[in-house]
Amino acid sequence: MEEILYENIIDVCAILMLLLSVLSITTTRMGKLVQHFALHSLVLAVIAFFVAFYTKNWHIYITCALTLVLKVVVIPKFLKYTMNKINMEREIEPIVGIPGSLLICAAMIFIAYLVAEPLMGSLDTLGGTCFAVSLSIVLIGMFMMTSRRKALTESVGLLLVENGLFLGTLTISYGMPLIVEFGVFFDVIIAVVILGIFAYRINRTFNSVDTSFLRRLKD
Repeated sequence: MEEILYENIIDVCAILMLLLSVLSITTTRMGKLVQHFALHSLVLAVIAFFVAFYTKNWHIYITCALTLVLKVVVIPKFLKYTMNKINMEREIEPIVGIPGSLLICAAMIFIAYLVAEPLMGSLDTLGGTCFAVSLSIVLIGMFMMTSRRKALTESVGLLLVENGLFLGTLTISYGMPLIVEFGVFFDVIIAVVILGIFAYRINRTFNSVDTSFLRRLKD
C-alpha cells in the first residue's frame, strides 16, 4: 500500500514535469522560460525527496538539496542576470512556430511511450511511467535546442535534457553514485556559465543573441 502511494505521487510529479516541458515550448519570453525551468527543477527535487524517503538512500537527500540550491535558485538567477545584462526579454520568432512545435512534441511523446512501453512492465521501480516521461523530456529538450535561435533559450533546452536524464536515473536505478552526481552537477554549472558568456559575447559582437548569425560567418 505504501509503495503504491509513493508510486502515484512520483508518477503525478513526473507528468507535471512533462507538462512544464511542453509549456516551455509554447513560451517566447525568456523570463517565463526561466520560471518554467525553476518549477521543472523544483518538481524534480520533490521526486528525489520521495525516492530518498522510500529507499532510505541518504545520498539522494544530498542530490535533492543540490537540485534545490543549484537548479531552482542559482542557475535561474544566473540566467536572469545574463538576460538583464544583454537586455533580452523576448525570444525572436522560433524556427518552428508554436502550433508546429506542439505537434512535434506530441509526436515525440507518442514515440517515447511507444519505445518505453515494452520495458516499463519489466522495470521494478517506483515510477511506472517515469522512463517514458524522462525520454519524452529529453527529446523535448533536444528539440528546443535545435528549434530556438537564441543562445540562452538553447541553454534551457540543454538543462531540460539533463533534468530528463536525471529523472530516468533517479526513478529506475534510484540515483547514481554520489561522486558521479557531483560531477554531473559541476558539468551542468560549467556548461551554463560558458553558454552565458557565449551569449554575452555574441550580443557584444552582433548586437543580438540570435545564433543564426553564426551560420553566416565565412573564411
